[in-house]
Amino acid sequence: MFISPMLLHKSDQPFDSSDYITELKLDGIRLIYSVDNAGKVRLYSRHNNEVTAKFPELHCLEIPPGTILDGELIVSDNAGKPDFEAMMGRFMSSRDKTPISFVVFDVIQHEGVRVSNLPLLERKEILTEIIPTDTPVLAKTQFIEGHGEAYFGAVKAQDLEGIVLKRKDSRYEVGKRSHSWLKVINYQYAEMLVVGYRKQPKDFGWILADSDGKYMGVMELGVPAKARARVYRAEITKETDDVAYLAVPIGVRVKYRNLTKSGLLRLPSFVEWT
Repeated sequence: MFISPMLLHKSDQPFDSSDYITELKLDGIRLIYSVDNAGKVRLYSRHNNEVTAKFPELHCLEIPPGTILDGELIVSDNAGKPDFEAMMGRFMSSRDKTPISFVVFDVIQHEGVRVSNLPLLERKEILTEIIPTDTPVLAKTQFIEGHGEAYFGAVKAQDLEGIVLKRKDSRYEVGKRSHSWLKVINYQYAEMLVVGYRKQPKDFGWILADSDGKYMGVMELGVPAKARARVYRAEITKETDDVAYLAVPIGVRVKYRNLTKSGLLRLPSFVEWT
């Protein structure tokens, strides 16, 4: 049974509050794990795509019937950190047998009864009953109460994705983006050059390069209309069927999640002109 997951709002900065718990934000793929009353397991992405057949190692976990869990599928690298590219490789290829972990952070249904209206800390207690012992394949997210600023500092020091701050009394708001759950992303920042843009309006994207002219990816996010107009008014030096290249590159400051294994910016977003 698919349940549309609760989504997070963004917070620009971490904060300390005894009303919140703090969790590590895991860099993987959101997964809804459902076991019907007959014990049949079904797995769903956040967009209601059934992915049960992709992950056979999750079919025989000791999760009781009538349970629906929400969590993140991750692949860990040699340092034990979530590796998003490796996770996507496993997700996209039936031949890829890279070990995965399902890390659960919430329970939506227990013993056939919806528990989404219970406060978060009560749902965490139920989750401990469902998963009393963590294993490499199935584990619970660890959390602390408050201390968001220090936790985020530790995340930055280890170059992890970010943290999630959740109200202790929050209900699970099915299918909604709620201010009761806040994500704080550990963005990286860099100065880049806009050297061109995609010509098709429905396929917006700026071509980025570093100061040496090395291609660094395409920026598709966070670009305001005024900034777009500046690029579209710029002089063009050459064109292909898909891309127009600027005669004079324009300096831009961007934020991004991390560098991919091929050295490109992952999810670059506009900050300001330089």
